[in-house]
Amino acid sequence: MMPIPGSGLAKGLAVTLRTMTKRAHTAQYPEVQPELPPRSRGVIGLFEENCTVCMLCARECPDWCIYIDSHKETVPAATPGGRERSRNVLDRFAIDFALCMYCGICIEVCPFDALFWSPEFEYAETDIHELTHERDKLREWMWTVPAPPALDPAAEEPKELAAARKAVEKAETAAAAAAAAAPTTGAAPTTGAEPTTGAAPTVPPGPTAPGTGPGTDPEPGRPDSPAGGTA
Repeated sequence: MMPIPGSGLAKGLAVTLRTMTKRAHTAQYPEVQPELPPRSRGVIGLFEENCTVCMLCARECPDWCIYIDSHKETVPAATPGGRERSRNVLDRFAIDFALCMYCGICIEVCPFDALFWSPEFEYAETDIHELTHERDKLREWMWTVPAPPALDPAAEEPKELAAARKAVEKAETAAAAAAAAAPTTGAAPTTGAEPTTGAAPTVPPGPTAPGTGPGTDPEPGRPDSPAGGTA
């Protein structure tokens, strides 16, 4: 469908007319601080406990404005007979905000969540050389990082929680199956007052009638009778 000629101009004029009818609002800064959106890119904070000196942020920075220095330390063996290990210790972490273009690549590529965006923006300096902030200042900005927003109720469950939930459900199913397959130990005791269901009562033997005992023929006089009676 072809657009109507002049429709774009009409939409632009409509926006202009709506803006002209609204009253202008002047924020009295710095007396009144602005309400920044939660994902504002003000400055970068450093959580140095998570930094492993992998140098990934410095290598991926397009402006090369991140400076990192470190040294290696030997960690003694944790168990007897084990071998010693070496680890990197952070000596310097600085960012030159005179060169930084706030692209956020360093925060995205950090594999250990050591860098975060802070909405703090009041760090102007009179000398450009003072815009290179060391790790102590970056650590102070870390405490101004807002908490992450709550998950959308309709959002997909995180993979870690889903995997843990499936593992728990699998363990519960296996335990229930093992309990059902286990043999029943012992029989339920029966009381003497309750008769056995479905069994005929036992009749005590009475006196034997004459001629009906064992070894006698119920019909005497028959030729085939073992008693041999004659007519």
